[in-house]
Order: sequence, then structure tokens, then C-alpha cells
Amino acid sequence: MNFANTTLFRTVAIVFSMILLSACGSGQSTQQLAEQGTGQSGGALSCDAAVPATEDILEFRDAVCNNLISQSCGGCHSDDATAPSPFAHSDPNEAYAAAFDLIDRDDPASSRLVTKVAGGHNCWDPASDNTCVVAITSYIENWANGTQSSTNQIVLRAPAIKDPGSTKTLPDDSTDFASTVYPLLNTYCSACHVEGMQTPYLGSDDIETSYEAARSRMDVNTPSASRLVQRLRNEFHNCWDGDCAASANEMQSQIETLAAFIPTTELDPDLVASKALSLTLDGIAVNTGGRYDDNVIAQYEFKTGDGFTAYDTSGIEPALNLTLSGNTSWVGGWGIQIGASYMDEDTMVTIPNGKAQGTTAASSKLHSLITATGEYAIEAWVVPGNVTQEDARIVTYSGSSTERNFALGQTLYNYDYLHRSTTTNQNQAFSTADADERLQATLQHVVLTFDPVNGRQIYVNGQLTDDVDSDDPGLLSDWDEGFALVLGNETDRNSLWQGTLRMVAIHNRALTADQIVQNYDSGVGEKFFLLFSVSHLIDVPEAFFVFEVSQFDSFSYLFTNPFFISLDGNATPENIVVRGMKLGINGKEATLGQGFKNVDLTLNSADYVPGAGQTISNQGTIIALEMGPDDDEFFLSFEQLDTHSNVVIEAAPPAPAEPADGDPAPEIGLKTFDEINASMAVMTGVDKTDTAVANTFNTIRQQLPTVEKIDGFLSAHQMAVTQLAIQYCDALVEDTILRDSYFPGFDFDASANVAFDAGGRAQIITPLMDNIVGSSLTSQPDSTAIETELNNLIDTLTSCGAGCASDRTETVVKASCAAVLGSAVMLVQ
Repeated sequence: MNFANTTLFRTVAIVFSMILLSACGSGQSTQQLAEQGTGQSGGALSCDAAVPATEDILEFRDAVCNNLISQSCGGCHSDDATAPSPFAHSDPNEAYAAAFDLIDRDDPASSRLVTKVAGGHNCWDPASDNTCVVAITSYIENWANGTQSSTNQIVLRAPAIKDPGSTKTLPDDSTDFASTVYPLLNTYCSACHVEGMQTPYLGSDDIETSYEAARSRMDVNTPSASRLVQRLRNEFHNCWDGDCAASANEMQSQIETLAAFIPTTELDPDLVASKALSLTLDGIAVNTGGRYDDNVIAQYEFKTGDGFTAYDTSGIEPALNLTLSGNTSWVGGWGIQIGASYMDEDTMVTIPNGKAQGTTAASSKLHSLITATGEYAIEAWVVPGNVTQEDARIVTYSGSSTERNFALGQTLYNYDYLHRSTTTNQNQAFSTADADERLQATLQHVVLTFDPVNGRQIYVNGQLTDDVDSDDPGLLSDWDEGFALVLGNETDRNSLWQGTLRMVAIHNRALTADQIVQNYDSGVGEKFFLLFSVSHLIDVPEAFFVFEVSQFDSFSYLFTNPFFISLDGNATPENIVVRGMKLGINGKEATLGQGFKNVDLTLNSADYVPGAGQTISNQGTIIALEMGPDDDEFFLSFEQLDTHSNVVIEAAPPAPAEPADGDPAPEIGLKTFDEINASMAVMTGVDKTDTAVANTFNTIRQQLPTVEKIDGFLSAHQMAVTQLAIQYCDALVEDTILRDSYFPGFDFDASANVAFDAGGRAQIITPLMDNIVGSSLTSQPDSTAIETELNNLIDTLTSCGAGCASDRTETVVKASCAAVLGSAVMLVQ
């Protein structure tokens, strides 16, 4: 029987289609939609049913369509003739046509596909709509950026023109917050948003912690726009008493009460001010376009900003999402910060070392996709927390602290590259040279590459380090597919790396030098162009001062590379003086960070390039965040702009406040590396330029203490001190003239069982005590104890008696010297 021609079948099909369509807006589970999309409704399984008509459609298919289908969008937006907007159609040409008007390639985040999901429309992750927002934005960005290595051109467009407004800014004092908004947060948000559970810590019992978390989520100028209100009113997030509208109104009312306590900041009428802008509303998004991402198989841009998951936005299935645990927190402007374990004073629970880790099942795609090509690259934008960390894992694909396929790590000033192949020891690092000190505690772009021809290579900030791997490249046939990808630690948490990760990408091809430079030049993080209008101040149409602006971290903004431009292609500036440019925020000039106040130049046609403008400065500066990137309003002011001026006489800086008493500091400290070297030279009489001494010092220099704080002393420091002491004492004893002067009367030619009688010992120990230990010092070591230790050492080293080697006498003197020279007697001050 042909069921397609029966009335019964048509009736059932119509009813089923109605059920399916209603499900698309009903909030059904992702699992239900996925089952419908891949089962009876005929939802697409892939976007490969036809040949793409153009190269652009091919790139759309690979970057967007197939990913949306794999994420269950095919359950509704597929081949069915009744499907709304079939952008997940199995025919890529049909899908492309349906999606074209739903996507803004210039600003992917504002695409209808993104904003629809952001408003609560069927995200495949029931825990967070933001998961899907980040993922779909990434898919569109990958398409917009293209699969070629061209750099995106940013089109400048005029923003809405508005005057700097009278604004309110939340104060540093939390007193008014404590009596208004805080009781709601502490009562209704403390089940989740507290220390040790989930950021932001809005419900913390500590008012200051709660206030810090809530500040960027309260808009005291427009309370109804506050994130705290919107989450309740529009996203139905954990409303209390089962009434989200009432909960939102109560939260809004308390923010309005808080706002009433805050005085309005009026713009100084004497300021020569530009028009005003906000970052996210008026800024032009500067994608990290121009990146070379053709072979990315796992990527972390850390855009989510909250929760416990760092999402893999590569679009390569399975998604290798990472779970954040321990002391791991989100950083504003995209990033995560990983820190050491600590005791939560409120709960008295120990929060372990931080890390972000994927499952072994999802991580196995790294094994399959990399071993298939036999090459790979690890790319990361990192901010090391310090230069004293050792054996610290930044990115690792491993099973334990001793088993891995690859790892990017840190040892002091070095980047370490650990790698398993048929010719390498997975636990033996290939590292940058000690003397180069490549790793610094600042934002850096680091790339590790491997291929069977060139082997391992390391690039820092776009430059090949030229370190030579002593191992042959080998093959990847020994890789283990049962390992997990981990950021900031090992799987056992015993190789903590402290610092901030701004982006991580794994490629299954080795990046070329040009591709690495391209990715370095494209930068990292969320960036915007802000166009500050000044046409009301100068006789140039559509005139703007343009800055590249980003949220530098959770507490500040970075303003860089300002230039002047007119969007009127026929206009050019002539003899317009620009002097004393300052940044303003929320109705006032920023207190700190005025890095452009010394600008003094003239805008003119000779330096102005139509379409590109005239450079104002190649520098950058940082100003403090106040209400957050959605609410802070910026403007520029000038001491002089053309005929307008506001001469400012800088007030004398206030007297510094009385310093607060800090934690008690030790009265003793450590000599630093150069002080240690100089001290050993004086104590032994050996010149610092002695070849063997100088070579040893240059080799272990960065392993010596760099700060004087005694509580920062590490085992690595002691090893380096010991090595340098041995070298100085060796040079002393090997120089016959110097040793005879230092140890007068001692017979170095005598055998060890004769040379160290009572008299001989005194001829060695006394000079060491006089030259290294000293006497009559304010803080004096116990000389008797030192002499006892030296005598015990000599007894041990001469226990061979008449059978001692012929050079044992010199060896005993060297050891006695190094024992004193490498001790706290020399190091502590």
C-alpha cells in the first residue's frame, strides 16, 4: 500500500508537522528536538546534499551550516517545506539563501541567528543560552573571516551623535548597597553565587565581595536595564516565590533606591569636549579577523564570562569543552585566570589549585586528527603570573604528571615544550634559552609547532626563538588517545601554572612563520573602534578621533592607537591644533591613565591620508572601569582643539597618606643574583670575569633569587647557589698563587690522611671563617657550630685514609670552601 496517498497519512503528517513547529518555540528539551530533527521529521543530518554553487557557499557550509545541524538546529530549520527559515537545510545552497538575511558578517554578534538564541530560543545547552550565543557567533566569525589568509577590512561608520550626559557612578563605599540591593542578593543568590561554588559571587556573606561582583551588573542611570533585573525579567533566572515579574520589579526598585543616594555628575561646562560613546552600544566590533584558522581543531576564546565551562568554538566535533574547577575565575575582556589553592575563610573549605579540563572522550579528537597529519601547533595568548614558577603546565594533553602527548609549560623565564614521539622523551623539555628570558609576566603570544621535517619549534610574539631541538623529529605513532586536554595544570593538579589565558587554539597542521605573524598581528580579545565626533568643534564634516578600545581586564579599559579621520572622502584638515587630549568617563575626566595629555600636534593635509586619516599617537593607556562596558560612557576633552581652548593648570599632587601597617616583614632577606655573584667574588678573591665562573653564572643566573624576600626562597635557588659556590671554590683552589695566599702554610701536595691533621685543618677552617663568616657582626652565626660541621665534613671525606686518591686533598678543600660559601652565611642579609 502507498501510504503517502492515504488520507490517514496526510492527517498524521499535518498533525505531526504542527507539533514539530510548536516545539520550535515551546522550550522543549534539546534532546527532544534532536530526536525529531534526525528522525521522523526528516531533519538534515548534514549540509552536503548538493554541490555548493560558489566558494562563499562552500565556506558557509563548512563554517556555519554543518555546525548548526550538528547542534540540533536541523530539528526545525531544515528541509521540511513548512520549516521556518531553513538555514540548516541539507542543500547548502538552500541553507545559504535562508541564512543570508539572518547574518551580519560585519558584526556577527548582532546577527538574528545570535540574538534570537540570546533571547531564550532553544539553545542546545539547557544550562546556559550563552553557550549557544558564543558558539553561533564563532561560526559566523569563521565564515566572515574566510578560509583564506586575507585580513578583514573594518568599515568605519558614524555612530549616533550624543552629548556627554549627566551621569551617576557607583561609589567605592558599599554602605548604601548594603541597605538596598545586597539583602536581596544575599537572600536569594547565596545558594549558588558564593565563594567555592559559582561566579559571580553576588550572594557572598562578605558585603565587599558581593558589591564588587554586582557593580558591573547594576545600571544606576537606567535601573531597568541592569543585568540583575534583566536576568529575572527576560531570562527567568532563579526568580523567587515563583513570580519572575515581581522578583524583577523588587530588584529594580532596590537599584532605584540605591541610585537615589548617588549624586549626579554634571559635565564641567568649561571642558572642550567631544560627543559621547559607550563601548558595546556605539563601538564598531573589531573582529580578530585576519587570523589563519584553517586547521584549528580546538579553540578557546573564553567569551562566556561566567559559569563552569570554557567552550570549544572551533566548530570541529566533538566539541572539546573544558570544565573549570578549583581556583579558576573569569577575566573581563575574555579570559580565565588560574590560581593556587586557598582556604575559604567563610566556609573553611580548601579551594584546590585551578585548572580547566576536558573529558578523555572529547579529547580523543586531538589524537585522531593530529596523528592523521603527523604535525600540529599549540597557540596561546598568555599572561604568566610571575617568572618564578617551575614545572608549570600552561596547556597539556596528558594522562598524568609523567605521561603526555604534548605540553606547553613554564620554568622561570623559559617556555618549555614537552612532546611524545618515537625519538623524544615525553618528560624531557625542549626549552627557550635561559639567557634570552623569553617568558615575561605580561601578555604574550606563544606558539609551539611540530612537523616531521622541522621538528619542534617555539615562537614568541611572532618571532622564532632560534632554539635548536637536539632530538630528531620522529613520528607520532606512540601517542595515547586516552589522555585529556588540560589548561593551567596537570590532571592531578600538581603542576599548577598561575596566570591568565586569553585564547588557546590547537591546530592539526604546523603553522608557518607567516601564519604565526598573521595571528600575532590580529591580536586577541574583544576590541572595538570608538569614533568620537568633533565636527561641532572644527570646520571639518564628519570628523572623528578614533581609538581602538578593549576591556583590558575585569577592572580597566585599554585605549590605543588614536587617529583622526573624516568619513567625508572629500574633506581634509588644515592647520587644526590638537593639544592636551584627555579621556573622560561618566561625565568627568578620568583621574588616572591620561596617557595622551601631552599630545601636541597639528592636523594638516600633508600628514592626512584620505580613507586612513592622520595618526595621533602609537601609544596606549589604561583607565579604570566604573560601571562596566555596557554602561560606562566615554568622551574626549582637549586643552586646545582648533580655536577652542580650556587651559588647565595641574594642581599640586596631594601629600602621600600615612602608609598602612602591612603584615610583619622579616628583618632578614636574601641577596639577589648579582649580589650573590659579587659576594662570592669578594669572599674567595676569584675575579667574576674568570671564564669558568662567568660561564656558570650566566647559565644559572635566572635560577638565582631575583627578589630579596626570604619567603620567596625556592629549592631551585639553593641548587643554583650551590653550583656557583662550587665553581668559585674550584677556581680558588686550582689557582696555586691564589690558594697559597688564601690558605697560607697548608700543604696541598700532602696526601689527605696526612694533610688534615689538627694544624692542617686550622689552616683551612680559619681562613674560611675569617673571609666568609666574619666576626663581630650584629647578627653573627655560631662559629663553633660551623667549625664542628666542617670538621665532620673533613672526617667523612678523608675516611678513605691512606687509600685516598692523589687529588683528594684539593677536593676536600674545595668541598669545605663550597659548604661555607654556599650557605646562609653568604646568602642571608
